[in-house]
Amino acid sequence: MTNAGRNKQKTTIVAPDGGRLQPQARELEEAVLGALMLEKDAYSIISEILKPECFYDKAHEMIYSAIVDLSISQRPVDMLTVTEQLKKRGELETVGGPFYISQLTGKVASSAHIEYHARIIAQKYLARELISFTAQVQGKAFDETIDVDDLMQEAEGKLFEISQRNVKKDVTQINPVIKDAIELLKKAAAQKEGLSGLHSGFHGLDKMTSGWQNSDLIIIAARPAMGKTALVLSMAKNMAMHYNTPIALFSLEMSNVQLVNRLIVNVTEITGEKIKSGRLENYEWEQLDFKLKDLYDAPIYIDDTPSLSIFELRTKARRLVREHNVKCIIIDYLQLMNASGMNFGSREQEVSNISRSLKGLAKELNIPIIALSQLNRGVEGRQGPDKRPQLADLRESGAIEQDADMVCFIHRPEYYKITEDAHGHSLIGIAEIIIAKHRNGATGDVRLRFKSEYAKFMNIDEDVSVREFTSGMNSLESGPLPPINSTGVDFLRSANKEEIPF
Repeated sequence: MTNAGRNKQKTTIVAPDGGRLQPQARELEEAVLGALMLEKDAYSIISEILKPECFYDKAHEMIYSAIVDLSISQRPVDMLTVTEQLKKRGELETVGGPFYISQLTGKVASSAHIEYHARIIAQKYLARELISFTAQVQGKAFDETIDVDDLMQEAEGKLFEISQRNVKKDVTQINPVIKDAIELLKKAAAQKEGLSGLHSGFHGLDKMTSGWQNSDLIIIAARPAMGKTALVLSMAKNMAMHYNTPIALFSLEMSNVQLVNRLIVNVTEITGEKIKSGRLENYEWEQLDFKLKDLYDAPIYIDDTPSLSIFELRTKARRLVREHNVKCIIIDYLQLMNASGMNFGSREQEVSNISRSLKGLAKELNIPIIALSQLNRGVEGRQGPDKRPQLADLRESGAIEQDADMVCFIHRPEYYKITEDAHGHSLIGIAEIIIAKHRNGATGDVRLRFKSEYAKFMNIDEDVSVREFTSGMNSLESGPLPPINSTGVDFLRSANKEEIPF
């Protein structure tokens, strides 16, 4: 190709948006390519910053692709090898021939600033991607045949995909990391229980996990009717009421009113049927009034957005951490989420993408994320009395097992008509929390007590009926309680209007 042809090819493409030029940095692209062919270690500096598509000039994209090929195969990168590689690819004349390659190397005085230049090129590429993305959305928004909800889902997913490309973290020298680790060690030593993470309120579980750890993704899985929601509600109540830990609960299956009603059942130990109907005995109204005091002002934040996307979760989670100092996020449950706007070959690939994104979010916010998950039917199909779930039973497992720092199963032998263990001990009302995977600790089983009538999990040695609350009432020195029904009726009325009091 002649030089005139080359100059013609470089004619600037003008964007239709008011005749403005696309964001670009051609001179910096030339400087970076020239430095790559002059400096032996230059590619290792910018390989994680730039991809071939980051270059605005198509010829520069081809040249960089040739440099990538050479570097991957561990061959030297210089003017001659790049020229030869382009010739093999059949692209040498398209980029302007050997003469243009030699021009690039002649325009570089120093490769000292190659990383800075590369980051500018990457930023220009992201700006072009956003312009292209918004133009597509704008065009589709004018098309009345396209459903607006579908367009919003697609736009949301694409924007999340673009934002993920720019999530980079530099390496850290070990000294500050050692300091952080020692601080965590001192913090754990200062606590009576020796926990370095968040209390779950279940002593046996906390002892085995050392508490829920920051940046961990914890999967709690079980078959339907095993009590997944009951477990996390019991845990959220413990964490918020007993340890004042702010908790965010994303419920994709139940409305916020249904969830709060279950919390009321859990806290007051009044059956769900009575809470729904409002037909309480006088002593139960007193019980409700007394026990709900602890639930008011608890730092629990509920979001019941159905079919929540990973992009929406990320946005809401950041705000909850920033505005309410939320220390733990619970998702009920993972398979009801979606990765809207992204195209996947199968549902398993989509769930895998969701699990990877949840792990990334836990690391970004530096808090534990607990996600509930369904198990497949393999448990019921297993022959013999052993119905204990295994890692292979995770539904659409794909990357779930790989991404999770901890995988726990809920197993209630009583559900399968198994009422005694091998030693003849009763299993009625007993639930096993099976820690099947623990990346940073031990695996094993923890037994809890389960009260099915209240959908409540408790410590194995904790079985004090709430009907004994009167002794606690008599010992209070804070003055008389409100009149019967004052808080109870008001709470139920507000719940019927979906006015959640926290």
